[in-house]
Amino acid sequence: MSKLSNNSQAMLFGLGAVLLWSTVATAFSLSLRHFSPTQLLLVANMVSLLFLVSLIVYKGEIKPLMTVAKQTWKSSLFFGAINPFLYYLILLQAYNTLPAQEAQAINYTWAIMLSFMAVPILKQRLKPADYLAAGACYFGVLYISTRGQIGSLEFSNASGVAFALFSTIIWALYWLLNTKDKRPSLIGITLNFAFALPLILIFAGVTGELTQWDNNGLWGAIYIGLFEMGLSFVLWNKAMKLTTNASQVANLIFLSPLLSIIWLSQFAGEPILNSTLIGLACILVGLFVQNVAKKTKQST
Repeated sequence: MSKLSNNSQAMLFGLGAVLLWSTVATAFSLSLRHFSPTQLLLVANMVSLLFLVSLIVYKGEIKPLMTVAKQTWKSSLFFGAINPFLYYLILLQAYNTLPAQEAQAINYTWAIMLSFMAVPILKQRLKPADYLAAGACYFGVLYISTRGQIGSLEFSNASGVAFALFSTIIWALYWLLNTKDKRPSLIGITLNFAFALPLILIFAGVTGELTQWDNNGLWGAIYIGLFEMGLSFVLWNKAMKLTTNASQVANLIFLSPLLSIIWLSQFAGEPILNSTLIGLACILVGLFVQNVAKKTKQST
């Protein structure tokens, strides 16, 4: 199979993952009308774990899974506690307190947070482009969180913005630590979900969220577990393995927040706010600047 053929397939797999990710904010918004963040995470985690284990069985890797689980149970518990347990619990709380369009836009600044956290963790150095990108992104966050009233500095929902920003710290931390993770990617993410499940169950039990359920939220939680936490991971991994130009595939991610706002307005009934569009534009400009700087560095 030619390189062109492989790249074409990679773009299709990447586009499939991005399209699935673009629907997640809508699924979060609709599901959280019926489930608490903890309940949504519990069901989605179980569905995702079932999907991932089925994939492991299909690939004939159940024995390696068990072997790695015995050898790395401490690190699997550690990574599972960060993601999916802590990350999604905080992210879903942001979606539960903010309009979904605002929560998802702020969440996209995790790449900027990753650059700054890489300084103490990976001993990397920041470039002028990183500061420029951060300025654009966090100006966008400020614009979104104040609904365009930057001069007043009155946040529409300060706690929701704090949850959304904190989720970017957790996600960036997870990926920075993940660079030192020696487990195979599919087995590693499967073990993360497996070891996170008892943590979520214990938390749900302590907070009294195992007793009352609204079945109307079930299908949304299943969708999130299957597509956001499961299939999209497989599609994206496949795309990155097939491509000879990772940056080209990675650029597809810029489509996701724009499509997400369309789905939110059409299916979740959220009116598109001008402040979200302007703030999101600033965030995307910042991410674009960072992306261009990375390409330039890699080519020199």
